[in-house]
Amino acid sequence: MTMNFEQGNVDCMPQLPDPAFAAAELIYHASLEATPRQVSALESRPEWLPEGIRVYVPFLPSSNFEDAFDTCKTLLIWGAVPVPHLPARAVPSEEKLREWLLALKVIGVKQLLLISGDIETIQGPYSDTMQLLQSGLLQEYGIEGIGVAGHPEGHPHADQATLKRALEFKRNYAKTHGLSLWVVTQFSFDQTVLEQWLDEHQTILAGIPVYLGLAGPTRLKNLLSYAAQCGVATSAKALTKNLSAVRLLRPWTPDSLLEGLAAYQSKRSESVLKGIHLFPFGGLKQSAEWLANKAR
Repeated sequence: MTMNFEQGNVDCMPQLPDPAFAAAELIYHASLEATPRQVSALESRPEWLPEGIRVYVPFLPSSNFEDAFDTCKTLLIWGAVPVPHLPARAVPSEEKLREWLLALKVIGVKQLLLISGDIETIQGPYSDTMQLLQSGLLQEYGIEGIGVAGHPEGHPHADQATLKRALEFKRNYAKTHGLSLWVVTQFSFDQTVLEQWLDEHQTILAGIPVYLGLAGPTRLKNLLSYAAQCGVATSAKALTKNLSAVRLLRPWTPDSLLEGLAAYQSKRSESVLKGIHLFPFGGLKQSAEWLANKAR
């Protein structure tokens, strides 16, 4: 954001970006998600992967946390910034957590996304991300930045008041302990829901970057299946309400959501929205190429 100070003018106001500039900023600060299998399938650094981009490495319920290690090594070699998901409920013991964090430190990982994890039975001493933070082990093993989850469409096991209190705790903890903090949200198709969530969390998250989750390009029929699995079926139904059967067969792209969010951003000088995070349901390459095309 540029500041326009005219000599003798004491009522100077920050210039708001136009929607095109706002869209470019959201793309510039975008991130991707890539599973260990997606990365291992690539024989060398793909030319379509932007250098310096944050790439989140999700923890899948059927996998082992150690699967992320080689993925993080590869991403660092490729010039990306790996951010493995650390699922609190899947940590079996403090000893194992120390083992994982030491391995990540040796690799050179300095950022994590803390999640509770989609696991009904808690595997060890940590039931949520707040307990992970309170352990103090993240700083002990060189973690400098943490991402935490945001839920614009709600959470199946917590109401909005509880989620807000958790964000406040994480904000205060990060500030007290010198950790960089940001928020990455679950994906949504409903621009109104995303904007309302941003407005409602503006005060709580003032100064903390937010990256809104969007589904990357893919076939719409496939996307609706993912939406049902990920708990965003409501906005998916809103998305398809007025679509014809022919349109359902065409590819989905997040272009209209990007344009809408850019228009929102261009009217708010103090918005916490920093960028977008793409869930590549149609494939890592397809999402990365969409970002590259939008950056031109």
